[in-house]
Amino acid sequence: MSYLILIRHGQSIWNLEKRFTGWVDVDLTENGKLEAKKAGDLIKKSNIHINYYYSSLQLRANKTLEIIQERLNDEKKYVRAWQLNERHYGELTGLNKIETIKKLGEDKVYQFRRSWNTKPSPLNKESPFHPLNIDTYKDIPSKFIPNTESLMDTFQRTTEYFKLEIMDKIKDGNILISAHGNSIRALCKFLFKLDEKQITKLEIPTGNPLLININKNLQILNCNYLDKDRARDLLVF
Repeated sequence: MSYLILIRHGQSIWNLEKRFTGWVDVDLTENGKLEAKKAGDLIKKSNIHINYYYSSLQLRANKTLEIIQERLNDEKKYVRAWQLNERHYGELTGLNKIETIKKLGEDKVYQFRRSWNTKPSPLNKESPFHPLNIDTYKDIPSKFIPNTESLMDTFQRTTEYFKLEIMDKIKDGNILISAHGNSIRALCKFLFKLDEKQITKLEIPTGNPLLININKNLQILNCNYLDKDRARDLLVF
């Protein structure tokens, strides 16, 4: 029996500004840093020793993890993987969500944000928001850098990495993954065996550790958010 902790990064600057962020590499707000500190304190209070840490390549997830490790007094190196990045929002990247709803309509924006296989139009490769033009991703082969993604695309890259690099380690110890709303939704779809309709309803709060008690066969024994005041419905528990 082991523990898998999934945490979406604390509130980012573009979360606060209600902008579609995706692969743009933005920092945490002060509130986001406080969320990360509280997450670290809650994990420490649970007395769970973390054996392996993972994060995306993105600053907001990295900072969240580093703050958590500071609260745990744990200087263990963590693995950064682009496969755990947030979903790429294509031409929506950088746009204000409220203004986009006014322009395209609530139903259309909801479809872009929550549906399984709908993706926005590709982001122009000349855009400063395109990953090709962001230093964070300079070492990723261009063939792996998306112009836009659906949740299905995010699911495929995230779960493939999870199965190849992380899953077997659950047999050896406890794991913490600091990632993003959609990459964590993808992992939850895989772990909880959610269907395409269920996954549209799943929301992941910022900075709230999801503690999953899991056996070596990846069977979930129980799970809960550590910050109960900010918990969201897990649909299956």
